[in-house]
Amino acid sequence: MKDDASKKDINPTPMLDELEGGKWPSFVTGLKRLRDEGAPNNQEMMNDLLGQLNHSYEERLGFWKGGTVSVFGYGGGIIPRFSEVADRFPASKEFHTLRVMPPAGYHYSTDLLRQMADVWERHGSGLIAFHGQSGDIMFQGCSTENTQKAFDELNEMGFDLGGAGPALRTAMSCVGSARCEQSCYNEQKAHRQIINKFLDEMHRPALPYKFKFKFSGCANDCVNAIHRADFAVIGTWRDDMKVDQEKVKEHVAEKGRKYTIDTVISMCPTRALSLNDDDTLDIDNRSCVRCMHCINVMTKALSPGDDKGVSIMIGGKRSLKVGDLMGTMIVPFMKLDTDEDYEKLEDFAETCIEFFADNALEHERIGETIDRIGLPAFLEAVEVDPDPNMVNHPRTSSYVRTDDFDEAADEWFEKKAREAGLTVSAE
Repeated sequence: MKDDASKKDINPTPMLDELEGGKWPSFVTGLKRLRDEGAPNNQEMMNDLLGQLNHSYEERLGFWKGGTVSVFGYGGGIIPRFSEVADRFPASKEFHTLRVMPPAGYHYSTDLLRQMADVWERHGSGLIAFHGQSGDIMFQGCSTENTQKAFDELNEMGFDLGGAGPALRTAMSCVGSARCEQSCYNEQKAHRQIINKFLDEMHRPALPYKFKFKFSGCANDCVNAIHRADFAVIGTWRDDMKVDQEKVKEHVAEKGRKYTIDTVISMCPTRALSLNDDDTLDIDNRSCVRCMHCINVMTKALSPGDDKGVSIMIGGKRSLKVGDLMGTMIVPFMKLDTDEDYEKLEDFAETCIEFFADNALEHERIGETIDRIGLPAFLEAVEVDPDPNMVNHPRTSSYVRTDDFDEAADEWFEKKAREAGLTVSAE
């Protein structure tokens, strides 16, 4: 598309050109580069894509419609896109997207990435997004004819289609224990085993709506699990935070007491931290909510405890029938050390998916189902006992009676002590 003879065929894009005028990089520049310098078989597709996009900006309407496109043996994983203005922009009349599952923790080699790019240059537009909000590798822009060819080559490399439609969607996990010292469990193992267990739910859509797993190694939640996942597995610990007091003193000496108080002590959401006169740190671990802020600021001095595991939160999502929801704490702590622990996680995940399949309305996320039927009904359905650790600040709401809260809490702690084989105090 670069020689003078072909420039007359380039679709004008005056409105898109405006998006390149600011100080930030623009996606338009990338699309134009594929149009001008991409593989020859892709240049016409990208030219007409830019033309249709500019037309959409002018008309303030989208001109894509869905349909049905799949590959052999799969019911999902392809997002069909057919142009409603194909007569004006014929080269982009079909612009389907292949959702492909990434490796757990996003571990790639450069050779693998080059192979992927080569596949998509041969069979698609050359446009790739690493990654979509569901975690998929998004191979964007393919004709119906080439969809199967592209998938076959990707499948030979060891990759499989992700989720699309009313199905289990592609899971995400952070890089976790592979590179991060804050990791509290093996995120990649949990991710892989869950997906292997429920692969049919991903490839053959049969749920009321989408269902997402996400795995974060700590409360920093680098894959946005708490507010984007129906089933969020968040690393945590239940013993005391580890403190290196000499490193605390070094931090205070380097940064100063005022800086330490302003950025660490005062920022603790539960006021669990205090700085002593000798520049050592006191921590009220019973009040600590594992928010990770102090650990992030004083990484050398503070670190998670040794008794590590996960918390499970259910129902996070963006706006749909009900507005944005963050996950509700359902399992405050679960160990993930042994094969039996992972089987327990799989069993609970299966219980939640079955509940969702049987009880959710069409086009309803599990968080909205819980909002509709009430949390007590959901806990009963998934056979989880109410736990005081599910409640945040139980006495701060004037609309909730807590007359019997102390007695109920005592009974719960006594039950947990008996289950652990501990002696129950008479007090």
